[in-house]
Amino acid sequence: MTRANFIRATDALDAWRDDVLTGRAPKLFPIGTGEIGKIEVGPGLVTLIGGAPGAGKTAFTMQCIIDALRITPELRALVCNIEMPPAILLDRQLARLSGVSLSDIRYRTIRPEHADRIDQGLNTLAAIADRLCFLRPPFDLGNVAAACDEFAADLLALDYIQRIAAPGEHESKRGSVDASMNYLRQFADAGVAVMVISAVARAKDSKGRSSYAGDGLNLASFRESSELEFGADDAFILAPNENDDDVVDLRHLKSRHGECRDLRLTFDKRRQTFTPAPKAGKARNDEESQRKTRSALAKLWNTTPAAGADEGGGDDE
Repeated sequence: MTRANFIRATDALDAWRDDVLTGRAPKLFPIGTGEIGKIEVGPGLVTLIGGAPGAGKTAFTMQCIIDALRITPELRALVCNIEMPPAILLDRQLARLSGVSLSDIRYRTIRPEHADRIDQGLNTLAAIADRLCFLRPPFDLGNVAAACDEFAADLLALDYIQRIAAPGEHESKRGSVDASMNYLRQFADAGVAVMVISAVARAKDSKGRSSYAGDGLNLASFRESSELEFGADDAFILAPNENDDDVVDLRHLKSRHGECRDLRLTFDKRRQTFTPAPKAGKARNDEESQRKTRSALAKLWNTTPAAGADEGGGDDE
């Protein structure tokens, strides 16, 4: 017979009331500044990030992790990346932190004028290196759990979830991904912040074409599983902007604890850097405000007498 397991509301109420009255907010790990810093990543949370091939989801996630380590000195992070070894991931971060193009760093064509910036980037990475580790094979959740425990990781990134094996036998890839998400929820319940990177499937765009266009991507686009979007606390998809090749839209499709907030980001591919894009609406409003100001000043100028003009209209005696 199954043993009952529950908590009375009176017992739950005491701890909850203390949190409310003392102003104790949930613990979060800032992953950047400005709008990017508003994305919630923290103990007990699973943050899902999807995107088409080449959309920049790995670059964005690594930027978030490195910046989180820089902002929170006690934070420790474990990265499980199936496709890229640590050297390639570090190449990208060095490009971002130094401002030197990724191609110069990748092909080791660094020039003397790059020296100071490269040195600064290397020092930045060295300062957080003892709090960052990369998983080595086997790429399965058993190894992830063991490494997480031994390294005492607070933040875990899995890139990408469809290729990370879950324990046990599963009838299909979908079943394996569902099982993986169940394990990740257990990691989160144990107090780890989890960032999950997922592939997405093509969808029909507004013109009926099969593509990765942003207007066709939604919660159902995450590949192999409905458990991914159900199990995540927040779900995002990086989608190309149809009007600007240098801009991507980070579409916030699900927020369990608040409202969804889409972000428009500029992606500098040469330096693997994401920054909030200027808001077109704000720019238009600023331009309109400036136009009205110039018009008002022109009217004021036209109605103001010239300096030294005779305001009385009479002759001198």
